[in-house]
Amino acid sequence: MQPIPFEDIQSRIDRLAGQDLYIHLELTTGAYASHLDSTRHPASVFITNAAVRYSQGSISGSGPYRVGLKTEQGWVYAEGLTHVDETEAERLILAGHDGQGKLVVALQLSREMF
Repeated sequence: MQPIPFEDIQSRIDRLAGQDLYIHLELTTGAYASHLDSTRHPASVFITNAAVRYSQGSISGSGPYRVGLKTEQGWVYAEGLTHVDETEAERLILAGHDGQGKLVVALQLSREMF
């Protein structure tokens, strides 16, 4: 994974707009966050292979980044994104890593199921 190139990601988001896609979205503070540090509140979200179609999408911020996708029913967004899998040409795979390199958030879009 490489640091997010802002303009390239916006271009890729634009190219995927208006298509039937599958989304993978996850967020975690770590399964053992409160076990290792009682002051940390554990939280997580996981959704995979949900169908999504968005009319407008954007990346914002100066790093870590936020990506928002406007759907017919509302918005989907992920915040804290830092890296992209640059080897993926057909899928957009974004991730956010903390200062220790651990995954905190992931947003993935694909025409095929994950």
